[in-house]
Amino acid sequence: MQQSRFVQRRSSAWERLDALAANAGRRAGRALRADEAEELGRLYRATTSDLSYARGRGFDARLVEYLNRLIARAHAIVYGGTAETSGARIATFYRETFPREFRRSIGYVAVCTAITIAFSVVAFSVIRAHPAQAYSLLPASIVPDEIRKSLHDSNFAFDRNFAPAMSAAIITNNIRVAIEAFAGSITLGALTLYIIAYNGLMLGGMGALFTNAGFGYDFWATIAPHGAIELTAIQIAGAAGLLVAAGVVYPGRLRRRAAIVQNARRAGTLVAGVASMLVVAGAIEGFISPQRWPPQVRVAFGIATAIALVLYFALAGRNAPRASRVA
Repeated sequence: MQQSRFVQRRSSAWERLDALAANAGRRAGRALRADEAEELGRLYRATTSDLSYARGRGFDARLVEYLNRLIARAHAIVYGGTAETSGARIATFYRETFPREFRRSIGYVAVCTAITIAFSVVAFSVIRAHPAQAYSLLPASIVPDEIRKSLHDSNFAFDRNFAPAMSAAIITNNIRVAIEAFAGSITLGALTLYIIAYNGLMLGGMGALFTNAGFGYDFWATIAPHGAIELTAIQIAGAAGLLVAAGVVYPGRLRRRAAIVQNARRAGTLVAGVASMLVVAGAIEGFISPQRWPPQVRVAFGIATAIALVLYFALAGRNAPRASRVA
C-alpha cells in the first residue's frame, strides 16, 4: 500500500524526466533550452531522492531498477555536456531567465519598492519643511560637508561642481546597499526590510537637503542617468533577500529544506541580474553622469533608461516556449 501511494504521487515527475531525457536524445547533442535544462536538473535530483527512499523502504526490485535506469539516463545528460554553450547560456539568461524570474518575484519587488517610496517621501517632506531635522533622520556622517555648511550658514554658496563627487558617493552606497539587502535574508528578512527602508530615508533626505540648498534640480539630474537602474537593482536585491527568507518562514507545501533550496536558486538568478545592472549603472555613472550636459538632457537620459527597464522586464522572454512544470 505504501509503495502504491508513493508511485501514484511521484510517477508524473518520473514520466516528465523520462520525456526530457528522450527529447535530449532525439536532438542528437543539440542544446536543451534553458528552462528544460533547469527542469531536468531539478527532476534528476528529486528522482535520486526517490530512489534512496524506495531502497530504504524495501520497495519492489523492479521499481528500484526502473529508477536506477532513469537516473542513469538523466545523469548522462546533466553531466554529459548537452547543455548550452556558455555564450548561449548567457544570452538565454538575459533574454529569458532573468526577466521571467523578475516577473515571478514581482510581489517581493513591489514590497521593497513600496517601502523605498514611502520612506523617501517621509524624509523628503520632513527635511524640506524643517531642514534642521536632517540630523534626526540621517546620520551626520552621511551629510556632505557642503550641505552641512549650508544648514548653518544661510549665505553659503553651494558649489555646483560638487555634483559628480556626490554621484560617485551615491553609486558606491547603492552597491553596498544591494549587497546588504540580499545578505539580510539570514535574519529572516528583517535586516533586508531595514536596509531598504533606511535607503529610502537617505534618498529622500539627501534630495531634500540638496533642494533646500538650491541645488535640487541639478542634483536629481545628475543621478537620473544611472538612478533608475541602480534603484531598481536595489529593489530586486531586496526581493532576493525576502525570497530566501520566505523559504524559511513560509515553505508552503514543500519541506522547509526544499523550499529554501528552491528559493535560493531563484534568488541567485535575481542577484546575478542585479550584479549586471550595477555594472551598467556604474558605466553610466562614470561616463555619462559627470558630464555637464544641460539638466534636461540628463533627465531625458534617465527617463529613457527607465522606459527601457520597464519594457525589458515586461516583455523579454514572454514569447519563448516554456517547459511544462511538475506539480
